[in-house]
Amino acid sequence: MKTIHWLGAGLSSIPGIRRLAKKNLSLIVWNRTISKAEKSINHIQSDKVRAKKYNFLDLENSIKEGDIVVSQLSANMHFQIAELCLKKKCNFASTSYISPEIKSLNEIALKSNLIILNEVGLDPGIDHFFSHLLVDQLKNQDFKDLSVSYDSYCGGIPALPNNFKYKFSWSPIGVIKALNNKAKFIKDFKEISITPYKHIKNYSINNEKFEGYPNRNSIPYIKEYNFPEMWKIENFVRGTLRLEGWSKSWKEIFEILDEKSQDINKKIENKSEELWNEHQYKNDEEDRVVLWVKLSAKKNNKLVWSSSYHLDEKGSGENTAMAKLVSITLSAAIDLMLENKIPSGVQPALSNKKHIDYIFKILSENSIKITHQ
Repeated sequence: MKTIHWLGAGLSSIPGIRRLAKKNLSLIVWNRTISKAEKSINHIQSDKVRAKKYNFLDLENSIKEGDIVVSQLSANMHFQIAELCLKKKCNFASTSYISPEIKSLNEIALKSNLIILNEVGLDPGIDHFFSHLLVDQLKNQDFKDLSVSYDSYCGGIPALPNNFKYKFSWSPIGVIKALNNKAKFIKDFKEISITPYKHIKNYSINNEKFEGYPNRNSIPYIKEYNFPEMWKIENFVRGTLRLEGWSKSWKEIFEILDEKSQDINKKIENKSEELWNEHQYKNDEEDRVVLWVKLSAKKNNKLVWSSSYHLDEKGSGENTAMAKLVSITLSAAIDLMLENKIPSGVQPALSNKKHIDYIFKILSENSIKITHQ
């Protein structure tokens, strides 16, 4: 029997672990703090479901050919774990963005008939599924001479807005520093490179006002989503969604980033500590995730097609909205791997409609509603 080795029992893992454990599969949950791993499976009494203290050498000695290793550890640890999987003839899955190092393993994975699956969470993950479906739907219209616009925005936000318009589940440092990383996207048929917080736009989703800013490099996803070369791309952006008023509330943080002073890291650390003390989620406080992906097409400057996918999820405790959307999606992808339905090789996400439909079915069974308009 194949064993699933789930590495990391943090906030974004529990619902997925609990779902797999209920299926009475052979499952080992590994975590540095073993009490967290034990807690994640305390709803099941089975010899097949176990907890272990994470140690790389112990993992290497435990995994066997055909096993599946699921890494919810830090992204910088994935390459070493994926290499180990290839060495031990195991399959690998994570919710993290695919890295160049992981991509370099593709040839070995193909030759060994092994799967290295990435980006199967929320963002990245469900946003990719929405995008592939929209692109296929527009292709099926068989329009000619189109210009297209694509928007994908996702945000984890407090269900009950606070004055700061945001709350933290873990240290704010990463969120603050990410705002200083250049974002690349297409606007008015031109490639743009800009600091994210200098390009904040207003969005209305289901008659609710939000703010959004571009995130990372959107450009490679034009190819990833299989946009036909004949489509002229007017706008293409993948970004982060925030509550209305967020930019005003974060003005002091933007000013720290604008200073570019030598002690900027120290200032960010101090501000991070202050924000963590003032704006972290309390136990069992409700969080919210909004994801919105839209594709539209014009012909002769006239709108001829438009469609979108949208979800708006809330949760709390072990089942925060973020945790459900990330880890239940990941656990559904593990189902497909166990059933040998995913082809071998390094993959950035699932794009096959049957695979996506299956994951949507699992999300629906967990009361997660997806709206298609």
